[in-house]
Amino acid sequence: MSGNDSAADVRTLVVDDEQEVADAYALRLRSYCDVETVYTGEAALSAVADTTVDIVLLDRHMPGMSGDDVLSELVERGYYGRVVMVTAVDPGIDVLDMPFDDYLCKPVDREDVRAVIDQQRRILAYETLGEYFSVEAKRTVLEAELDEKKHRQHERFVAVAERAEQLETRARRLMADDDILDRFEGINREEM
Repeated sequence: MSGNDSAADVRTLVVDDEQEVADAYALRLRSYCDVETVYTGEAALSAVADTTVDIVLLDRHMPGMSGDDVLSELVERGYYGRVVMVTAVDPGIDVLDMPFDDYLCKPVDREDVRAVIDQQRRILAYETLGEYFSVEAKRTVLEAELDEKKHRQHERFVAVAERAEQLETRARRLMADDDILDRFEGINREEM
Protein backbone atom coordinates (compact mmCIF):
# COMPACT_ATOMS: atom_id res chain seq x y z
CA MET A 1 0.00 0.00 0.00
CA SER A 2 2.97 2.26 -0.05
CA GLY A 3 2.16 5.71 -1.25
CA ASN A 4 -1.60 5.26 -1.66
CA ASP A 5 -4.65 5.41 0.52
CA SER A 6 -6.34 2.05 0.02
CA ALA A 7 -6.90 -1.07 2.05
CA ALA A 8 -5.64 -3.41 -0.68
CA ASP A 9 -3.03 -5.12 1.49
CA VAL A 10 -5.19 -5.48 4.59
CA ARG A 11 -5.78 -9.12 5.46
CA THR A 12 -9.40 -9.48 6.50
CA LEU A 13 -11.21 -12.55 7.83
CA VAL A 14 -15.01 -12.70 7.57
CA VAL A 15 -16.55 -15.09 10.11
CA ASP A 16 -20.27 -15.90 9.90
CA ASP A 17 -22.14 -19.21 10.15
CA GLU A 18 -24.58 -18.05 7.47
CA GLN A 19 -22.57 -18.85 4.36
CA GLU A 20 -24.58 -16.52 2.13
CA VAL A 21 -24.04 -13.58 4.50
CA ALA A 22 -20.32 -14.24 4.89
CA ASP A 23 -19.90 -14.63 1.15
CA ALA A 24 -21.84 -11.41 0.51
CA TYR A 25 -19.51 -9.45 2.81
CA ALA A 26 -16.50 -11.08 1.21
CA LEU A 27 -17.82 -10.16 -2.24
CA ARG A 28 -18.21 -6.53 -1.12
CA LEU A 29 -14.58 -6.58 0.03
CA ARG A 30 -12.97 -8.78 -2.61
CA SER A 31 -11.64 -5.98 -4.84
CA TYR A 32 -10.98 -3.76 -1.82
CA CYS A 33 -8.78 -5.89 0.43
CA ASP A 34 -7.32 -9.37 0.83
CA VAL A 35 -10.31 -11.30 2.22
CA GLU A 36 -10.84 -14.85 3.48
CA THR A 37 -14.14 -16.33 4.62
CA VAL A 38 -14.87 -19.01 7.23
CA TYR A 39 -18.16 -20.25 8.63
CA THR A 40 -17.36 -21.43 12.17
CA GLY A 41 -15.61 -20.09 15.22
CA GLU A 42 -13.17 -22.96 15.19
CA ALA A 43 -12.25 -22.25 11.56
CA ALA A 44 -11.72 -18.59 12.49
CA LEU A 45 -9.24 -19.50 15.20
CA SER A 46 -7.40 -21.83 12.81
CA ALA A 47 -7.20 -19.13 10.14
CA VAL A 48 -5.80 -16.59 12.62
CA ALA A 49 -3.28 -19.14 13.90
CA ASP A 50 -2.13 -20.08 10.38
CA THR A 51 -1.57 -16.63 8.89
CA THR A 52 -1.42 -12.95 9.73
CA VAL A 53 -4.95 -11.56 9.89
CA ASP A 54 -5.24 -7.82 10.38
CA ILE A 55 -9.00 -7.46 10.82
CA VAL A 56 -11.63 -10.00 11.81
CA LEU A 57 -15.27 -9.29 10.93
CA LEU A 58 -17.01 -11.52 13.46
CA ASP A 59 -20.64 -12.57 13.84
CA ARG A 60 -21.72 -12.92 17.47
CA HIS A 61 -24.46 -15.53 17.14
CA MET A 62 -23.08 -18.78 15.73
CA PRO A 63 -23.80 -22.38 16.71
CA GLY A 64 -21.04 -24.21 18.52
CA MET A 65 -18.41 -21.62 19.26
CA SER A 66 -20.11 -18.21 19.35
CA GLY A 67 -18.50 -14.98 18.22
CA ASP A 68 -18.21 -13.97 21.88
CA ASP A 69 -16.27 -17.20 22.53
CA VAL A 70 -14.03 -16.58 19.52
CA LEU A 71 -13.36 -13.04 20.75
CA SER A 72 -12.38 -14.32 24.19
CA GLU A 73 -10.10 -16.96 22.68
CA LEU A 74 -8.45 -14.40 20.40
CA VAL A 75 -7.66 -12.24 23.42
CA GLU A 76 -6.35 -15.25 25.35
CA ARG A 77 -4.07 -16.17 22.44
CA GLY A 78 -2.71 -12.63 22.18
CA TYR A 79 -4.20 -11.86 18.76
CA TYR A 80 -2.55 -8.74 17.35
CA GLY A 81 -5.15 -7.20 15.10
CA ARG A 82 -8.57 -5.58 15.15
CA VAL A 83 -11.96 -7.24 15.70
CA VAL A 84 -15.22 -5.82 14.40
CA MET A 85 -18.42 -7.49 15.49
CA VAL A 86 -20.81 -7.60 12.51
CA THR A 87 -24.01 -9.04 13.83
CA ALA A 88 -27.77 -8.98 14.06
CA VAL A 89 -27.56 -9.32 17.85
CA ASP A 90 -28.68 -6.05 19.38
CA PRO A 91 -25.97 -4.78 21.70
CA GLY A 92 -26.70 -4.83 25.41
CA ILE A 93 -24.82 -3.48 28.39
CA ASP A 94 -22.61 -6.61 28.19
CA VAL A 95 -20.71 -5.09 25.27
CA LEU A 96 -18.99 -2.75 27.73
CA ASP A 97 -16.91 -5.72 28.91
CA MET A 98 -16.16 -7.13 25.47
CA PRO A 99 -12.73 -6.43 23.92
CA PHE A 100 -13.84 -5.75 20.33
CA ASP A 101 -12.81 -2.66 18.36
CA ASP A 102 -16.06 -1.79 16.58
CA TYR A 103 -19.64 -3.06 16.41
CA LEU A 104 -21.83 -3.01 13.29
CA CYS A 105 -25.46 -4.10 13.29
CA LYS A 106 -26.62 -6.09 10.26
CA PRO A 107 -27.42 -5.43 7.55
CA VAL A 108 -24.27 -3.48 6.70
CA ASP A 109 -23.96 -1.86 3.29
CA ARG A 110 -20.90 -1.97 1.06
CA GLU A 111 -19.70 1.54 1.90
CA ASP A 112 -19.94 0.99 5.65
CA VAL A 113 -18.07 -2.32 5.63
CA ARG A 114 -15.32 -0.78 3.49
CA ALA A 115 -15.18 2.31 5.70
CA VAL A 116 -14.77 0.21 8.85
CA ILE A 117 -11.99 -1.81 7.20
CA ASP A 118 -10.15 1.38 6.27
CA GLN A 119 -10.65 2.89 9.73
CA GLN A 120 -9.41 -0.24 11.52
CA ARG A 121 -6.48 -0.52 9.07
CA ARG A 122 -5.38 2.99 9.99
CA ILE A 123 -5.67 2.30 13.72
CA LEU A 124 -3.73 -0.97 13.44
CA ALA A 125 -1.11 0.71 11.25
CA TYR A 126 -0.45 3.39 13.86
CA GLU A 127 -0.45 0.87 16.73
CA THR A 128 2.06 -1.24 14.81
CA LEU A 129 4.11 1.82 13.95
CA GLY A 130 4.28 2.87 17.60
CA GLU A 131 5.43 -0.57 18.70
CA TYR A 132 7.94 -0.71 15.84
CA PHE A 133 9.44 2.67 16.79
CA SER A 134 9.90 1.53 20.38
CA VAL A 135 11.44 -1.82 19.50
CA GLU A 136 13.61 -0.47 16.68
CA ALA A 137 14.98 2.37 18.82
CA LYS A 138 16.15 -0.18 21.39
CA ARG A 139 17.64 -2.43 18.73
CA THR A 140 19.43 0.44 17.00
CA VAL A 141 20.99 1.90 20.12
CA LEU A 142 22.18 -1.50 21.36
CA GLU A 143 23.59 -2.37 17.97
CA ALA A 144 25.51 0.91 17.91
CA GLU A 145 26.82 0.64 21.48
CA LEU A 146 27.60 -3.06 21.86
CA ASP A 147 30.18 -5.20 20.17
CA GLU A 148 28.61 -6.95 17.17
CA LYS A 149 29.57 -10.41 18.39
CA LYS A 150 28.05 -9.69 21.81
CA HIS A 151 24.63 -8.51 20.55
CA ARG A 152 24.34 -11.12 17.81
CA GLN A 153 24.82 -13.89 20.39
CA HIS A 154 22.40 -12.43 22.92
CA GLU A 155 19.06 -14.24 22.76
CA ARG A 156 16.97 -11.21 23.79
CA PHE A 157 18.70 -8.93 21.29
CA VAL A 158 18.06 -11.42 18.47
CA ALA A 159 14.39 -11.66 19.50
CA VAL A 160 14.06 -7.85 19.52
CA ALA A 161 15.71 -7.60 16.11
CA GLU A 162 13.33 -10.21 14.68
CA ARG A 163 10.32 -8.46 16.23
CA ALA A 164 11.45 -5.13 14.78
CA GLU A 165 11.68 -6.68 11.32
CA GLN A 166 8.19 -8.21 11.62
CA LEU A 167 6.69 -4.94 12.82
CA GLU A 168 8.37 -2.92 10.08
CA THR A 169 7.08 -5.28 7.40
CA ARG A 170 3.54 -5.11 8.76
CA ALA A 171 3.62 -1.33 9.25
CA ARG A 172 4.83 -0.79 5.68
CA ARG A 173 2.04 -3.06 4.41
CA LEU A 174 -0.64 -1.25 6.40
CA MET A 175 0.54 2.35 6.10
CA ALA A 176 -0.84 4.48 3.31
CA ASP A 177 2.26 6.67 3.61
CA ASP A 178 5.42 4.90 4.69
CA ASP A 179 7.57 8.06 4.53
CA ILE A 180 7.28 8.23 8.31
CA LEU A 181 9.20 4.95 8.54
CA ASP A 182 11.94 6.31 6.33
CA ARG A 183 12.21 9.49 8.42
CA PHE A 184 12.46 7.39 11.62
CA GLU A 185 15.29 5.35 10.12
CA GLY A 186 17.10 8.59 9.26
CA ILE A 187 17.49 9.59 12.92
CA ASN A 188 21.02 9.08 14.25
CA ARG A 189 20.86 7.22 17.58
CA GLU A 190 24.57 6.59 17.91
CA GLU A 191 27.07 8.55 19.99
CA MET A 192 28.56 11.53 18.24
